[in-house]
Amino acid sequence: MDRLDAMRVLLAVVDAGSLSAGSRKLNAPLPSVSRKVADLERYLGANLIIRTSRNLQLTDAGRDYVDAARKIIADLDEVERRASGEYQTPRGLLTITMPIEFGDRYVLPIALDFMNEHPEVTLNLLSLDRSVHLANEQVDVAIRLGELADSSLYAVKAGEFRLLTCASPAYLERHGVPHHPTELTKHYGIMFHNRSFFWSFEVDGKSVEAMPRSRIEVNTAARNGAGIARLFDYQVPEEVSSGALVQILREYGGRPKPIHIVYSRQGLLALKVRAFIDWTLPRLRAACSKYCDAPSPE
Repeated sequence: MDRLDAMRVLLAVVDAGSLSAGSRKLNAPLPSVSRKVADLERYLGANLIIRTSRNLQLTDAGRDYVDAARKIIADLDEVERRASGEYQTPRGLLTITMPIEFGDRYVLPIALDFMNEHPEVTLNLLSLDRSVHLANEQVDVAIRLGELADSSLYAVKAGEFRLLTCASPAYLERHGVPHHPTELTKHYGIMFHNRSFFWSFEVDGKSVEAMPRSRIEVNTAARNGAGIARLFDYQVPEEVSSGALVQILREYGGRPKPIHIVYSRQGLLALKVRAFIDWTLPRLRAACSKYCDAPSPE
C-alpha cells in the first residue's frame, strides 16, 4: 500500500464530505477510493471514518490522523517545490479563486497578462461566488470582496467597492428624484435574481430597510428606465460615467467595502505566489481607482 497516496485519498474524501464526492474530486473510481481508505484503516488497525448513507464523520482517531496527514502532505509538497526550483523561478500550477462578475471583468485580464509574462506558470482560475478554504481546496490566492473574517490568512488590500442606488435620467424625469430612503415606497424598484428586495440604508448611523414597489426582474432594466436599482459600482462604471445611470441617495449608501488579495503562508512563500501578488496588486488598484463617482442630481 502506498501510504502517501492513501493519505491524499483520505484527505480528498474528508474535504469532499463523502466517498462518492471524493471519487469525483479525484476523478477516480469509487471502488478504488473506498478500497484505499479501507486498506489504510486495516494498516492502522483503527476506524478513521464512520460511513452513513448521506455523508461521513471522522472518529477521534480519524481526526488526529487527518490533522497529522495534512501536515505531512503540506511539508512534502513544500520540499518538492524547493527541489523543483519553484522558489528560484516562478513556475508550476497557480490556483486562483475570484468572484464571478468582478473576477471576469477585472482580475482575468490581469491574470492573463501575468501568464504571458511568466511562461512557466500555469493558471487554474476558479470563478466562484463563495468563500473557498484555501488549504482544503488547494488554492494559492483568493480575491475576496467585503470584510474578512478573522483567520490565519494573509491579506493585502487592493481597493474598495460601493453599493449604488441608481436609475436612468428618463425614469427620474418621469417619477422624480427620491431624496430619502422612505420615499422609495412611491417608486418602482428592479428586482435582481437571487437578491433580497429589502434594501438597507444608513440613516443617522442606523441601518434602515426600504422597499420600493417591485415591477420587474432583470439585470439591465435600470438603464432602460424601468425603475430604480441597486448595483455595485464596479458593475456599471461606464453607465455612471456616461450619464446613462444617475446615482441617488448617496448620503445613505453606507461605507465602502474592501477588496483583498488573500493567501496562506506555511514556510517559504512560493515564488509564483509572490510574483502574482506583486504583479496583480498595483494593476488591480489602478482598475479599482477608475470606478466613477458622478454627482447626485439636484
